Amino acid sequence: MEKAGLDKLTECAERLWNSHGKQLPIDGLTLTRRTTPSGPFHGVYKPSLCVVLRGAKVSRLGAHAFCYDAGKCLITSLEVPIRAEVVEASPSAPYLAFALNLDTTLVAEMLIGARGEDAGEGRTPPALAVHEMDEGLLDPLARLLALADAPADIPVLAPMLHREIVWRLLNGPQGAALRQVGLAGNRLAQIGQAIGWIRENFAQTLSIAHLAALAGMSAATFHRHFKAATGMTPVQYQKSLRLQEARRLLLSEGRDVARIGFAIGYDSPSQFSREYRRMFGAPPGRDLAQMRREVAMAPGR
Repeated sequence: MEKAGLDKLTECAERLWNSHGKQLPIDGLTLTRRTTPSGPFHGVYKPSLCVVLRGAKVSRLGAHAFCYDAGKCLITSLEVPIRAEVVEASPSAPYLAFALNLDTTLVAEMLIGARGEDAGEGRTPPALAVHEMDEGLLDPLARLLALADAPADIPVLAPMLHREIVWRLLNGPQGAALRQVGLAGNRLAQIGQAIGWIRENFAQTLSIAHLAALAGMSAATFHRHFKAATGMTPVQYQKSLRLQEARRLLLSEGRDVARIGFAIGYDSPSQFSREYRRMFGAPPGRDLAQMRREVAMAPGR
């Protein structure tokens, strides 16, 4: 990794954080900066590229941990619920990273002519992959970040730079996992069909037979490839989505705990509270109080 190029990205990201904060004026591009380790937090990663400029982070998908620090990038090829934490950050050397959502339609379009090898036949790659960042990405990423200070140029140049970044990803060491997204008949793309259904219908009763039919697989084959891609079973995946939505509803609406449990698909309030506590470390009421304290104490940016 070229240190000068990484330093340039870091300086640009620091400047943009001071002027814009987390959300940059470029669609799908966000910054993260922390002066202390975060402790575990839950979220849903979309297909994206995350580049760490300083510090270190661990993202967990099922039982698998993906560690990445300065100069490394995380490629996410499916929408998956994760548990993550910033593990290296300090006031003198804050954790600093940016994430760019990847347009999977664009990935499919640009597969024609892309070099690189696909994953082996019959093997489903995990939805997360960590790589040393390809030096060929440094320049287009720097130009994309710089557009945040040139709003008149964003509508014209941002899509062009997005295409260049996707092209370099497809043809670089990160390409094998990303290429799977654009291949309609590929195992990962087929699993993506089922994931889309779960995401849109997470409160409904799960039918493995229905999901397997959506993916065009037998139930046993579907179950095996789903777990290989996401690190969890379909039921565990659905449960993670349900509980993360419950947490969002608690914080944003403060509704009755039992009503939230019913809204996300639980018939038993006690089961909902038990599984919520298992995932987040505290029952819903206590977790809500803690989240409100953290929001009240959080700095404006």
